[in-house]
Amino acid sequence: MSDNSSKQEVTVVDVKMPFLSMVVFLIKLALAAIPAMIILSFIFMALSMVFGGMFYGMVGHGRY
Repeated sequence: MSDNSSKQEVTVVDVKMPFLSMVVFLIKLALAAIPAMIILSFIFMALSMVFGGMFYGMVGHGRY
């Protein structure tokens, strides 16, 4: 087990990264975000169908 008193805080002041490497990194980040957004949209679609069905049943099948 580690001792809590031995922990040290670190503050990052500067990150030196070549411009072209940063451009490649950001392109990879953007491409990785596409499947993540597709997965999240399916999750939100499923949740909206579940809650939409529950609320539809609560109001008397569409009759106000």
